[in-house]
Amino acid sequence: MQRIRQRLAKYSLWEHLLGLWFSRNFTQHGIIVVTGRQPFPKVINRGGDIYVGNCQFYEGVRFEIGKKAVLQIGNGTYLNRNTVVVAQKRVDIGKDCLIAWDVVIMDSDLHPIAGKIMEDKPVVIEDNVWIGCRTIILKGVRIGKGAIIAAGSVVTKDVPASTIAAGVPARIIATSPAAILQKENPEQS
Repeated sequence: MQRIRQRLAKYSLWEHLLGLWFSRNFTQHGIIVVTGRQPFPKVINRGGDIYVGNCQFYEGVRFEIGKKAVLQIGNGTYLNRNTVVVAQKRVDIGKDCLIAWDVVIMDSDLHPIAGKIMEDKPVVIEDNVWIGCRTIILKGVRIGKGAIIAAGSVVTKDVPASTIAAGVPARIIATSPAAILQKENPEQS
Protein backbone atom coordinates (compact mmCIF):
# COMPACT_ATOMS: atom_id res chain seq x y z
CA MET A 1 0.00 0.00 0.00
CA GLN A 2 2.89 2.35 0.75
CA ARG A 3 4.32 1.86 -2.76
CA ILE A 4 0.97 2.88 -4.24
CA ARG A 5 0.91 6.02 -2.09
CA GLN A 6 4.47 6.88 -3.15
CA ARG A 7 3.63 6.46 -6.84
CA LEU A 8 0.47 8.57 -6.52
CA ALA A 9 2.48 11.26 -4.72
CA LYS A 10 4.89 11.37 -7.65
CA TYR A 11 2.43 10.83 -10.55
CA SER A 12 -1.28 11.63 -10.52
CA LEU A 13 -4.04 9.08 -10.86
CA TRP A 14 -4.83 10.68 -14.24
CA GLU A 15 -1.24 10.04 -15.47
CA HIS A 16 -1.58 6.40 -14.42
CA LEU A 17 -4.94 6.05 -16.19
CA LEU A 18 -3.49 7.57 -19.37
CA GLY A 19 -0.60 5.12 -19.08
CA LEU A 20 -3.00 2.23 -18.70
CA TRP A 21 -4.85 3.37 -21.83
CA PHE A 22 -1.61 3.78 -23.82
CA SER A 23 -0.22 0.42 -22.68
CA ARG A 24 -3.04 -1.46 -24.43
CA ASN A 25 -0.82 -1.15 -27.54
CA PHE A 26 2.03 -3.14 -25.96
CA THR A 27 2.71 -6.88 -26.07
CA GLN A 28 3.88 -6.81 -22.45
CA HIS A 29 4.25 -3.92 -20.02
CA GLY A 30 4.80 -2.80 -16.46
CA ILE A 31 3.30 0.33 -14.94
CA ILE A 32 3.14 3.05 -17.58
CA VAL A 33 2.74 6.74 -16.79
CA VAL A 34 1.80 9.28 -19.48
CA THR A 35 2.53 12.91 -18.62
CA GLY A 36 1.07 15.86 -20.52
CA ARG A 37 -2.01 16.19 -22.66
CA GLN A 38 -1.76 16.75 -26.41
CA PRO A 39 -0.79 15.16 -28.64
CA PHE A 40 -1.31 11.84 -26.89
CA PRO A 41 1.50 9.29 -27.40
CA LYS A 42 0.94 7.12 -30.48
CA VAL A 43 1.82 3.61 -31.65
CA ILE A 44 1.86 2.62 -35.31
CA ASN A 45 2.32 -1.14 -35.22
CA ARG A 46 2.51 -3.10 -38.45
CA GLY A 47 2.88 -6.49 -36.76
CA GLY A 48 5.79 -6.30 -34.32
CA ASP A 49 6.12 -6.68 -30.55
CA ILE A 50 6.56 -3.99 -27.90
CA TYR A 51 7.91 -4.87 -24.43
CA VAL A 52 8.00 -2.03 -21.91
CA GLY A 53 8.91 -2.05 -18.21
CA ASN A 54 7.78 0.57 -15.69
CA CYS A 55 8.25 3.72 -17.80
CA GLN A 56 7.12 7.30 -18.27
CA PHE A 57 6.20 8.80 -21.64
CA TYR A 58 5.39 12.43 -22.39
CA GLU A 59 3.00 13.83 -24.95
CA GLY A 60 3.90 13.42 -28.60
CA VAL A 61 5.97 10.23 -28.15
CA ARG A 62 5.54 7.99 -31.20
CA PHE A 63 6.53 4.37 -31.83
CA GLU A 64 6.57 2.95 -35.37
CA ILE A 65 6.99 -0.81 -35.35
CA GLY A 66 7.50 -2.88 -38.50
CA LYS A 67 6.35 -6.41 -39.25
CA LYS A 68 8.10 -8.90 -36.92
CA ALA A 69 10.12 -6.04 -35.36
CA VAL A 70 10.80 -5.73 -31.62
CA LEU A 71 10.92 -2.64 -29.43
CA GLN A 72 12.09 -3.23 -25.88
CA ILE A 73 12.32 -0.52 -23.18
CA GLY A 74 13.62 -1.23 -19.66
CA ASN A 75 12.35 -0.19 -16.23
CA GLY A 76 12.76 3.41 -15.10
CA THR A 77 13.29 4.83 -18.58
CA TYR A 78 11.47 7.93 -19.73
CA LEU A 79 10.96 9.37 -23.18
CA ASN A 80 10.28 13.09 -23.26
CA ARG A 81 8.09 15.15 -25.60
CA ASN A 82 7.95 14.31 -29.31
CA THR A 83 10.49 11.48 -29.18
CA VAL A 84 10.13 9.09 -32.13
CA VAL A 85 11.32 5.47 -32.12
CA VAL A 86 11.26 3.56 -35.43
CA ALA A 87 11.86 -0.18 -35.14
CA GLN A 88 11.80 -2.05 -38.45
CA LYS A 89 13.99 -4.84 -37.02
CA ARG A 90 14.92 -4.24 -33.35
CA VAL A 91 15.45 -1.34 -30.95
CA ASP A 92 16.50 -2.06 -27.34
CA ILE A 93 16.53 0.76 -24.79
CA GLY A 94 17.89 -0.21 -21.39
CA LYS A 95 16.90 0.57 -17.82
CA ASP A 96 16.95 4.06 -16.29
CA CYS A 97 17.62 5.87 -19.56
CA LEU A 98 16.77 9.57 -19.79
CA ILE A 99 15.74 10.55 -23.30
CA ALA A 100 15.05 14.25 -23.89
CA TRP A 101 12.52 15.86 -26.24
CA ASP A 102 12.57 15.68 -30.04
CA VAL A 103 14.92 12.66 -30.12
CA VAL A 104 14.75 10.29 -33.11
CA ILE A 105 15.91 6.68 -32.76
CA MET A 106 15.70 4.52 -35.88
CA ASP A 107 17.06 1.18 -37.04
CA SER A 108 16.26 1.77 -40.71
CA ASP A 109 16.67 4.29 -43.52
CA LEU A 110 12.95 3.62 -44.26
CA HIS A 111 13.58 3.77 -48.01
CA PRO A 112 16.20 2.46 -50.45
CA ILE A 113 19.15 4.66 -51.35
CA ALA A 114 20.13 4.77 -55.04
CA GLY A 115 22.37 1.83 -55.88
CA LYS A 116 22.12 0.23 -52.40
CA ILE A 117 19.90 -2.42 -50.91
CA MET A 118 17.84 -1.20 -47.96
CA GLU A 119 19.13 -2.83 -44.79
CA ASP A 120 17.79 -2.53 -41.25
CA LYS A 121 20.30 -2.83 -38.38
CA PRO A 122 19.37 -3.06 -34.68
CA VAL A 123 19.92 -0.16 -32.28
CA VAL A 124 20.99 -0.93 -28.70
CA ILE A 125 20.98 1.70 -25.98
CA GLU A 126 22.33 0.19 -22.77
CA ASP A 127 21.34 1.10 -19.17
CA ASN A 128 21.69 4.56 -17.60
CA VAL A 129 22.20 6.46 -20.87
CA TRP A 130 21.33 10.16 -21.16
CA ILE A 131 20.34 11.43 -24.59
CA GLY A 132 20.09 15.20 -25.12
CA CYS A 133 17.32 16.96 -27.02
CA ARG A 134 17.12 16.86 -30.81
CA THR A 135 19.57 13.99 -31.05
CA ILE A 136 19.30 11.49 -33.90
CA ILE A 137 20.45 7.90 -33.39
CA LEU A 138 20.81 5.96 -36.63
CA LYS A 139 20.72 2.25 -37.49
CA GLY A 140 23.34 -0.20 -36.28
CA VAL A 141 24.45 1.91 -33.30
CA ARG A 142 25.22 0.63 -29.79
CA ILE A 143 25.43 3.18 -26.99
CA GLY A 144 27.25 1.80 -23.95
CA LYS A 145 26.13 1.85 -20.33
CA GLY A 146 26.32 5.25 -18.65
CA ALA A 147 27.10 7.17 -21.85
CA ILE A 148 25.88 10.73 -22.38
CA ILE A 149 24.92 12.03 -25.83
CA ALA A 150 24.96 15.82 -26.11
CA ALA A 151 21.99 17.73 -27.49
CA GLY A 152 21.80 18.03 -31.27
CA SER A 153 24.15 15.13 -31.97
CA VAL A 154 23.81 12.68 -34.85
CA VAL A 155 25.02 9.26 -33.70
CA THR A 156 26.22 7.17 -36.64
CA LYS A 157 28.72 4.88 -34.85
CA ASP A 158 28.96 3.03 -31.55
CA VAL A 159 29.53 5.06 -28.38
CA PRO A 160 31.52 3.27 -25.64
CA ALA A 161 30.25 2.99 -22.08
CA SER A 162 30.88 5.89 -19.68
CA THR A 163 31.78 8.43 -22.34
CA ILE A 164 30.31 11.70 -23.59
CA ALA A 165 29.67 12.04 -27.31
CA ALA A 166 28.73 15.21 -29.19
CA GLY A 167 28.57 16.65 -32.68
CA VAL A 168 27.52 15.86 -36.22
CA PRO A 169 28.55 13.12 -36.62
CA ALA A 170 28.92 12.39 -32.90
CA ARG A 171 32.41 11.71 -31.60
CA ILE A 172 33.77 11.02 -28.11
CA ILE A 173 34.68 14.27 -26.34
CA ALA A 174 35.16 13.14 -22.72
CA THR A 175 34.69 10.50 -20.08
CA SER A 176 31.32 10.78 -18.36
CA PRO A 177 31.08 11.99 -14.74
CA ALA A 178 29.71 8.58 -13.72
CA ALA A 179 32.95 6.90 -14.88
CA ILE A 180 35.05 9.44 -12.97
CA LEU A 181 33.05 8.84 -9.76
CA GLN A 182 33.34 5.09 -10.20
CA LYS A 183 37.15 5.35 -10.51
CA GLU A 184 37.34 7.54 -7.41
CA ASN A 185 35.06 5.25 -5.33
CA PRO A 186 35.50 1.70 -6.68
CA GLU A 187 34.04 0.14 -3.50
CA GLN A 188 30.66 1.76 -4.28
CA SER A 189 30.35 -0.02 -7.64
